[in-house]
Amino acid sequence: MAGTEVRNGRQGRRRHSRWRNEGRPFGWAVRATAAAACGALALTACGSTKDTGATGAKGDGSGKVGVILPLLTSPFWQSYNDYVPKMAASQGVDALKTVNSNSDPSQQITDVNNELNQGVKGLVVAPLDSAAIQAGLDQAERKGVPVVAVDVAPDKGKVAMVVRADNVAYGVKACQYLGAHISSGKVVQVMGDLASVNGRERSEAFRACVKKSFPRLKVLEIPAKWESDTAAAKLDTLLNANPDLKGIYLQAGGVYLAPTLQTLKSKNMLKKAGTAGHIAIVSNDGIPQEFDAIRKGEIDATVSQPADAYAKYGMYYVKAAMRGRTFTPGPTDHGSTIVKLPNGTLEDQLPAPLVTKANVDDPELWGNTVR
Repeated sequence: MAGTEVRNGRQGRRRHSRWRNEGRPFGWAVRATAAAACGALALTACGSTKDTGATGAKGDGSGKVGVILPLLTSPFWQSYNDYVPKMAASQGVDALKTVNSNSDPSQQITDVNNELNQGVKGLVVAPLDSAAIQAGLDQAERKGVPVVAVDVAPDKGKVAMVVRADNVAYGVKACQYLGAHISSGKVVQVMGDLASVNGRERSEAFRACVKKSFPRLKVLEIPAKWESDTAAAKLDTLLNANPDLKGIYLQAGGVYLAPTLQTLKSKNMLKKAGTAGHIAIVSNDGIPQEFDAIRKGEIDATVSQPADAYAKYGMYYVKAAMRGRTFTPGPTDHGSTIVKLPNGTLEDQLPAPLVTKANVDDPELWGNTVR
């Protein structure tokens, strides 16, 4: 997904809006596994997720919560949007109807202010731009309203928690899969916006992993800014110059999957996995369309970014923040690890499994629960 950071203009003004997606900040931190005994306990009873009790409760967790989406033209964000009311109910959160910022960072700041003016007691925001969102976060802080960021970590500004998967791991998993299936030759990574920490982390991790572990692979790169049209045009040009391409890494399936498959088909280069001439493809997001492509042999794998868990733990942490609870780095009881980012913000790095033909039908994958 997935990059949500967007720098210019509104979605409606873009030709590529059909497939524009997310992409998604941090670190080389390795997720620790929580003790099995914690599995059935509440977060307050397990390791680093325990309430520190340092400041005492600010409230009872009641009140309206605003939920702001980056866009709704991506299958990933459509699924997240569908999960929000279900997860809000499961966590006892009184969430207002979601607001769509339509890929416009300035509109997102307006949306934050509008929600604050409605008297919300908490906000769950998926930032479009990790720098621009500071203006909205500062407004929320002035009004004493806690904010949880989903998918993208702000560069500055106060948030109670960032709920996100480890984007470095996305690049590493893609590298390891392609390296294990391609002995030598050219591979290309279709990158997200390099002004986005999500795009940077995935790109840098993939590049570094290939250099270290698979030196016989040559990495080509397409900076595509989370734009489907840009990805399609540049991939077409690259394939003209490199018809011997062996592998592709798509950093956001919700944006890049459809145009990539169309481009390969137009050149008669879309060969089924296991047949001569197949170009190995690894994607990111875990949307149903990627799973279908894996079943058809059009692509080989994807990393499932947890849309359901983003919604669930976004709601969990905003309610905790409204109660004045705080957290510390370390393993959680839901298979993730809370880490401290360089700017001091805490981030719950949720698991994001690699999906291949071997496990694509796993009913526990969120991409198999929505259509």
